[in-house]
Amino acid sequence: MVRTILVVDDEVSITQSLDGILTDEGFEVIIAKDGASALEKIEELMPELVLLDIWMPGMDGLETLAKIKEISPTLPVVMMSGHGTIETAVKATKLGAYDFIEKPLSLEKIILCVQNALDYSRLEEEVSLLKEKEKRKYKITGSSQAILDLKEQIQVVAPTNAWVLITGENGTGKELVAHAIHRQSRRANKPMIEMNCAAIPEELIESELFGHEKGAFTGAGAKKKGKFDLAHEGTLFLDEISDMSLKAQSKTLRILQEQKFERVGGSRTIHVDVRVLAATNKDLEKEIEKGAFRDDLYFRLNVIPINLPPLRERREDIRELVDEFLNEMSLRTNLELKEFSEEAVNTLKNYHWPGNVRELKNLIERLVIMTPEKTIHLKDIPPPFNQASDIRETSNTSLMEGSFKEAKIRFEKEYIETKLREFNGNISQTAEAIGIERSNLHKKIKAYGLEDFRE
Repeated sequence: MVRTILVVDDEVSITQSLDGILTDEGFEVIIAKDGASALEKIEELMPELVLLDIWMPGMDGLETLAKIKEISPTLPVVMMSGHGTIETAVKATKLGAYDFIEKPLSLEKIILCVQNALDYSRLEEEVSLLKEKEKRKYKITGSSQAILDLKEQIQVVAPTNAWVLITGENGTGKELVAHAIHRQSRRANKPMIEMNCAAIPEELIESELFGHEKGAFTGAGAKKKGKFDLAHEGTLFLDEISDMSLKAQSKTLRILQEQKFERVGGSRTIHVDVRVLAATNKDLEKEIEKGAFRDDLYFRLNVIPINLPPLRERREDIRELVDEFLNEMSLRTNLELKEFSEEAVNTLKNYHWPGNVRELKNLIERLVIMTPEKTIHLKDIPPPFNQASDIRETSNTSLMEGSFKEAKIRFEKEYIETKLREFNGNISQTAEAIGIERSNLHKKIKAYGLEDFRE
C-alpha cells in the first residue's frame, strides 16, 4: 500500500522538490500552501506523515502543529525551517513534533527522517494495539452485583500503595484482579512481575525472589536479578503464596518490612520500592493453625483483602462470559463466530461449575471446535454440564429394568452418586445443588452405601 505524505510549505520550489524526491521513493505526495489548507487535507485525506514548514504567512508552523495534534495526536510531524533556532526546535518538540530539519534540505536526510518517522509511527500503533489486547486479555467480565462490587473495590484500592491479598477458588480470576489493580495504579507504567510460588521448587524460590550471584550454587553460571529487583518501582504479584516454604516466607517477610535484601551468595544490600499483591486459593488462617503459614506474613500481606466470588454465585454473568469466550475463540482460531441458543445457556447456568470461569472457558473452546453448526444447542452440551443428558443416558440403561419402585431407587442412587462426583464429595454443595437438606442427604448416602464419595 502506498503511504501518503502531506507537504506544507508556501515556497513552490520546496514543494516541487519534495514532491519529486518522495514520489521517486514510492510515496504519494499531497501539497498544502498554508496551515488552514493543511488542516483541511488532514481531515479529508488522513496522511501518514506531515512535513511542515515553520515560517508561513497567516497561521505559522507552530500554531498549525498544535492544531494538528488536537485533531490527530498520533500523526507524526516533521518540522522544516530555513532559519530555525534551538528555542524554536524545543517549542516544536514540546508541541509533539517528531523531528526538526533545517533548510536547505538534504536529500539523504529527508529520506532517512521520513523513514524513521514512519517506522516510529508504526511501532507506536503496534504498542497501542498490544496494550489494547492486554486490556482485553485481563478484562473482568460480568454485570452481577458481586462483580460490580469487585470492580468498585479495585477502583478504590488501585491508586494507593496498599498491599492486597486476593483470595478465591481456583479458576475465579485472581490474576485478572491483580492486573486490574496494577493497570489502574500509579505504577502502571512500571513492570508488573509475576511469580507462581507453587510452580517453583522450594530450593529455587529464594533465587527466584532475590536473585543470585555467579557461583552462588551449582548451575549459577551468571549473576541473575530476582523478582523483587525486577519489580522495582512496580508491582510484584505472588500467586499461590500459601505454597511458599516457611523459610522463604521468613525472608520474604523481612524484605516486605525493610524493602531491602541481598542476592543469594551476595553481600551487597539492594534497596527496592515494590508494591506486593498476593493470591491464594487456600484459607490462610487454617494454614496458620496447621503451622504451614506464618501469621506475621499473613497480617503483613492482608492489608486489603479481596475475595472473588465463585461462578455459581454469579450465574447471571454466564451469558456475558459465553459471548466473550466465543468472540475470543473466533479471533484466535479464525473459525466462524458461533452462538449459543438460550436453552443451551440456561443449561450452563444450572451447572455448579466447581472449576469456575476457567472450566467454562475450556468448555466453550471444546464446543466451538467440536460443534459443526454455527449455533450450539442443548444437545451439543455433554454431561456433566448437561444434567438432562446425564438423566437420559441413565434412563436408557439399567433404569428400564424391573418394577417402577426398583427403577426409582436405582435412579436416585445413580443421581446422588453422579452429583457427589460432580462436587468432589462436598456434602453441603451437593445438597444445595439438588435441593435437599444436608441431613437428609447424609441418610441417603448411608442407605445407598455411597460413603466413599463423601468429603
